[in-house]
Amino acid sequence: LFYVGEDVKPFTPEKAKELVMALQQPAVFCNMVGDWPALRWNAEHLSAVLDGKTIQFRLGLKTVDLVPQFETRCSYVKATLKEFLAWSCGEPSCLSGPFSCYEYSKYWAYADYKYIARIFEDRPEFFQDIRWADFGFPGRSGKESTLWIGTEGANTPCHLDSYGCNLVLQVQGRKRWHLFPPGDTSFLYPTRIPYEESSVFSKVNVANPDLKCFPEFRNTTAHVATLSPGQVLLVPRHWWHYVESIDPITVSINSWIELDADHEARVEEAITRTLVCAMKSAEDPSDGDVWLNPTEVEATSHEINLQYLNKAVSAYFKSQKASMSAQACSSS
Repeated sequence: LFYVGEDVKPFTPEKAKELVMALQQPAVFCNMVGDWPALRWNAEHLSAVLDGKTIQFRLGLKTVDLVPQFETRCSYVKATLKEFLAWSCGEPSCLSGPFSCYEYSKYWAYADYKYIARIFEDRPEFFQDIRWADFGFPGRSGKESTLWIGTEGANTPCHLDSYGCNLVLQVQGRKRWHLFPPGDTSFLYPTRIPYEESSVFSKVNVANPDLKCFPEFRNTTAHVATLSPGQVLLVPRHWWHYVESIDPITVSINSWIELDADHEARVEEAITRTLVCAMKSAEDPSDGDVWLNPTEVEATSHEINLQYLNKAVSAYFKSQKASMSAQACSSS
């Protein structure tokens, strides 16, 4: 893992973008976001700003198991950030609230993957608190970002993102990232169940691996980084990652940066979606909720999946044609 930049704004936006696009290993950028208003977005501040708005929290058990705690195995509640903070502090008022069935000592809670554009749709001025222009992406703000708020122990199972590379800003608390290179894919026992478009999960609980079931996991090379407030992590394309909150409350903001390689990945994902939906529907049409990740609302029809595939293939050929004509222009 490279830690880059220890002085004030060590990189110009142009240089930062060059690094983001070129680096093939994770990197932590320091001192790049000191003037971002988003650094004030701790849970208390967000609770005041959102003023009673409810968001969905995913709840998982703090007990350490040999298998990953996939999102299909978690519980879900809708609550305000005020209720969430009261529960995380162990306040008695929580005995009757949305978290009343979940003892804080036994459960963690995670409001993950929340689109900032949706949360702040009536407060668009907040989008400008996030300034990805400093990393060479002018015009990219909170509108193209997602928000993650969790308690200690909250985690995302080990997975890779099919599209883009990822920039992650830590705002409050610390998160520990376990990152694995694309070359470790076969050692991580990839699976498409639970199915989520754009995510490939690992069958291994990398924080507590079952080496009898998954002996090849021994061959992986983990890059472990603890991300602190004010730091920005670059997760390069197709790097596997398991992420856990290690402080009582954590807040982070991320944005996925589109890449040219995404056009091909969209074709692969469209084929996968068509096949998984076809096989699972044939298996048991009523058994949708077990194999679909909660982020995927419903299994779509075969016709819709084929339309999706058709669009992905068309877009891929269009991009190929555009890049070929660009190359021809530059060579002439």
